[in-house]
Amino acid sequence: MLPSNLPTRILIVEDDEDDFLIIEACIKDIPDKEFRIDWCYDFNEALQRIGQARYDLYFVDYLLGARTGLELLREAIAMGCEEPLVLLTGIGNRDLDVQAMTIGAVDYLVKSEINTEKLERSIRYALERSAYIKALRVNERKFRTIFERSKDAVFLTGDDLVFRDVNAATSELFKYTKEELMQLSLYHLFARGEAADQLRDRLSLTGEVEDLEVEMMTRNKERRNCILSISWQVYSSGETYIQGIIHDITNLKRIERATFQIEKLRSTATLLRTLAHEVRNPLTNINLSVEQLKPEMDSEEANIYLEIIARNCGRIDSLISELLDLSRPAEISLQKTRLQEVLNNTLAAASDRISLKNIRLELVYPEKPAFVMADKEKLRIAFLNILINAVEAVPAQSGVITIAIREETPQQYKVSIADNGGGIPEENISRIFEPYFTSKTNGFGLGLAATWNILQSHRAAIDVNSQLGEGTNFLLTFEQASER
Repeated sequence: MLPSNLPTRILIVEDDEDDFLIIEACIKDIPDKEFRIDWCYDFNEALQRIGQARYDLYFVDYLLGARTGLELLREAIAMGCEEPLVLLTGIGNRDLDVQAMTIGAVDYLVKSEINTEKLERSIRYALERSAYIKALRVNERKFRTIFERSKDAVFLTGDDLVFRDVNAATSELFKYTKEELMQLSLYHLFARGEAADQLRDRLSLTGEVEDLEVEMMTRNKERRNCILSISWQVYSSGETYIQGIIHDITNLKRIERATFQIEKLRSTATLLRTLAHEVRNPLTNINLSVEQLKPEMDSEEANIYLEIIARNCGRIDSLISELLDLSRPAEISLQKTRLQEVLNNTLAAASDRISLKNIRLELVYPEKPAFVMADKEKLRIAFLNILINAVEAVPAQSGVITIAIREETPQQYKVSIADNGGGIPEENISRIFEPYFTSKTNGFGLGLAATWNILQSHRAAIDVNSQLGEGTNFLLTFEQASER
């Protein structure tokens, strides 16, 4: 509504000039108010003026030559008119009144009953209602903007948690279109059924859940660590709905795990260096003593024992060197490399094992080369260690290994190596990259430790999603190489 010191601008759309003059006179008789009143008798000209939004209020006659006021109301509303429209008619008609209000008119007046008092009331009501609706629309646009631009997933659902509305961040997080999400329940996106049951129980008990840490599952079967807050709300009509927000903390969790792993390996490295020093000193003395004894030994049997001592000293020394290598950052020579080429070389190295178990391979590569900065041979070793674990985990004949490269963002590629093996127990996932940790009876636990070291040197992020009885998915994220 305009400030009270400015005249209220009114357009009267009326094809009868006498009716216009009567209505104009009644409006001008309203005390303590100033009005600027214009007349228009043509349908198309009226629609054009409404589109220019130069007036605060419109009075529209029902009969406008070959067209009707209802048609004008309908077309004005369709082109975005936000100012109030009042329909005028020669005779009272309840059906016409209902139609006008349904289309969007704020009032309905019978011309034979018009007087100054009725017009004053109609104008005051129309302008107050218009100001209220405009304020609501401003707030709606403001909150819609916040809703759409939020980096967190914001959504509305029914009581059954089936989505009714979601913002763009929700689609981006779960990799579903908005239309697809409208067919899904929030429960469908939980990675673990027990977490969905926990949410259902807490929501029915208290009506809200705040800061619940859960694992969600994307369309690509990728697990995301999230913080979920939802609450029951009630519309003014009494209908209930649920609003919620999901904050993705996957990257934060990944950083925490990487930091913890680095600190753990740093402590291990310190211990290994100390042990290496303490073991190598007496080992050196043993080797020197063996070398001194060799020329003095005439017995062939004695020399055999000395050879055994020397050979095992060498083995111990090699193990110490191997341990120390694992504790140091891998030395790499980075070059612009295609991930497809490195993965194909990895598959070639493991082809015999794959064939022997009759494993089905599924490759999902992008059409364009996925370039990263990498040491080809070192990265092949890292991929091979993961692939061999997958080959050993899947059942013969029915095993499936899926290797995919996806452009995660314009700056990143994600490599996925997934299998349908038995999965890794949750308590072991945080330990699989530790040196000498293994669940295999014939394993040494060095393969994945070396893999982690190589991938860290490539500044690649590592995620492991695993479900017992379903399989494991290693997700490796690399920075894209520059186009130059």
